[in-house]
Amino acid sequence: MKTAVRKQMTIDPLVMDLLNNQIAMEMKASASYLAMASWCDQRELLNSKEFFYKQAEEEREHAMKIFTFINDNGGAAISPNVQNVNNEFESLRGIYETSLEMEISVTQSIFKIFKSARKEDDFVTEVFLQWFITEQAEEEDTFRSIIDIFDLMEGMPLKMIDERLPKE
Repeated sequence: MKTAVRKQMTIDPLVMDLLNNQIAMEMKASASYLAMASWCDQRELLNSKEFFYKQAEEEREHAMKIFTFINDNGGAAISPNVQNVNNEFESLRGIYETSLEMEISVTQSIFKIFKSARKEDDFVTEVFLQWFITEQAEEEDTFRSIIDIFDLMEGMPLKMIDERLPKE
């Protein structure tokens, strides 16, 4: 993604482009979580609905954190165009498994940006991304723990499983 670069930019231009791609990834995750919340809402899976609404907001906050970081450091943040959001799901467990896969992809993308920042001696971005690395470890752990609940409650009615899942 080619962007306009300010004269006194603190962050490396290559790293800035990766950060702009990350904004798009975070916003797509937000839209995906909204779709998942809607699916759960239609099936009266209230804990999961609340959980995914919260996840959608959290991903938007992550995107905004990166967006303002780019602009605050002399770069040019780009508002993404979010497309191809899936609104059809087979099962609640499938939604959580898809969510884990999505979070793993986000983690890998953050790692890629972190490595690029380190390679380019972009210390400001490297320090900024440390919060995201910790956050992603927590996100992945949350989804793995939820999938464990499905394993433990196998054969139970979906509504009972949903009642055991975290709202937040």
